[in-house]
Amino acid sequence: MQQRVEIARALINQPRVLLMDEPFSALDAQTRGMMQEVLLDIWSKIPTTMVFVTHDIDEALFLADRIVVMSARPGRVIENMVLPFARPRSHDLATEPEFVRLKRHVMQLLRRREGSEPLARLSPLGV
Repeated sequence: MQQRVEIARALINQPRVLLMDEPFSALDAQTRGMMQEVLLDIWSKIPTTMVFVTHDIDEALFLADRIVVMSARPGRVIENMVLPFARPRSHDLATEPEFVRLKRHVMQLLRRREGSEPLARLSPLGV
């Protein structure tokens, strides 16, 4: 309920962009799924740009039209993906072959980074 109130409070002023940083991370799986559907329903009625930060690949694939996959520190863009899924969406999407393929692809992107050479570090002066 608290998350619904926070989303409503944020949308009341009709922002052009809404920033959401792990808003459902503390929820159990059932409540999280319900809140994802609530968010998609709200978005269909009040279409505003949402920047949604999550570490959950399924959540990103289910909610987003575009995913920006980032590396660990220092955070760099690994891939910018436009998703092919039509709206409205239901959680049945998670069992579709294209969803599973994209999930596997994102996991491979993240694993490839773990096993590669560490990225060069910059000094505080950027040198």
